Amino acid sequence: MTSTEARANSGTFVPPDGPGEPTLARRLGAFDATMIVMGGIIGAGIFVNPSVVARQVHTPGMVLGAWTIGGAIALIGAFVYAELAALRPRVGGQYAYLRDAYHPIVAFLYGWTLLLVVQTGGMAGAAIIFGRYLRELTGLGISEQVAAALTLGILTLVNCLGVRAGSNVQSALMITKLAAILGLIGVGLFMSPASAVSTPVASAASGSGGLGGLATAMVPVLFAYGGWQTSSFVSGEMKNPRRDLPRGLLIGVIGVIVLYLSVTFVCLRTLGVDGLAATSTPASEVMRRALGDRGARLIALGIAISTVGFLSQSVLTAPRVYYAMARDGVFFKAVGTLNPKSRVPVVAIVLQGVWAAVIALTGKYDQILNYVEAIDVLFFGLTGASLIIFRMRARRSGDDEERTRVPLHPVTTGVFVLACWLISLTTVVRYPAHAGVGFGILLVGVAVYFLWARHGVDRPGSESI
Repeated sequence: MTSTEARANSGTFVPPDGPGEPTLARRLGAFDATMIVMGGIIGAGIFVNPSVVARQVHTPGMVLGAWTIGGAIALIGAFVYAELAALRPRVGGQYAYLRDAYHPIVAFLYGWTLLLVVQTGGMAGAAIIFGRYLRELTGLGISEQVAAALTLGILTLVNCLGVRAGSNVQSALMITKLAAILGLIGVGLFMSPASAVSTPVASAASGSGGLGGLATAMVPVLFAYGGWQTSSFVSGEMKNPRRDLPRGLLIGVIGVIVLYLSVTFVCLRTLGVDGLAATSTPASEVMRRALGDRGARLIALGIAISTVGFLSQSVLTAPRVYYAMARDGVFFKAVGTLNPKSRVPVVAIVLQGVWAAVIALTGKYDQILNYVEAIDVLFFGLTGASLIIFRMRARRSGDDEERTRVPLHPVTTGVFVLACWLISLTTVVRYPAHAGVGFGILLVGVAVYFLWARHGVDRPGSESI
């Protein structure tokens, strides 16, 4: 067995170079994991997407049902990733799962699209939203794209100081946006007048109700629930990843489900299903009805904080994937180095920040999201299927140790995989041009991988089923 094969099959990542090289610092616990999970999910989506769902399904039960189904799928996904984290608590998380289950090229393509499309595109989109709210709240005379790029630069600098610094900022922002969401729920329940009679609106009437509408509504719902998987990227910096990451995943996702259903309920209670469908800013409308324009400005501040909190989580987690790629010999060697003082992959963090800023300065928000969505859920499905592969290998080898397990596997895991791939297909059908850009970048990655392979770098081999 080669040294890199040993690293691929060991429980934790072992640096390939000499003993004098710095290693990732294990400084994160269960609370950090929970905050990272929740921070990766909660962005601006829950403040906006309830109205998008209401335009597709026309009854309160169907609206709440869509968010409940989405929460169930996210919870299954959390169980899947929790078991994977217990099986392989390695640097790079999802990247390592794909590499070990299939072939290094699958993992490389995931990291390639994460850097060029998924993570940086999502960061750029979130930064643009933050820049928009920042301008409205402060009156700054700069464009939202410039504000987005400056915000990305500041968060990149903070995370270069160390994983503890990045995690502390992330946790503080997460607690602040939890307070904003709980404030919205409290105002909606106790201060906003309940909606009396709904007034039909064209947007609701023209939507596709029933099962067709529900299927369409699941796209924004699952997008709003996405992001918990990025917590696996920092498993190599957790004190006890086998214990803390599964706990963080399950507690964090359950907490987000409760919050999302509560926000949707207060929006329905205050606006009614037709009123909810008629507005594009449901959270602001709920606050305005209770507290006037002051309430609308308060929730705008909450949305801005929530968005920058999501952005902070993204800056913290994903560079560990590029670091793992470089360690596997399929990316630039400098990306796989650690700063001796902060013990974080500074080059990887800066590379991600610079590229996200470029996308923010040149792209449009809706186009960015369509690039991201189809590719992201495609790899979700592949990761879910990797658990089936690992279970088969464990059964053959007689390795049946106690750990976090997915309930009703393989049925629930199969449902998660199929749901992810259906969402990817739906996005391609609805937005073929934008999704095509994402898949084009994916195909370019195939050629890039084989260019790297020509260098003859010793990479970890995938196990056979």
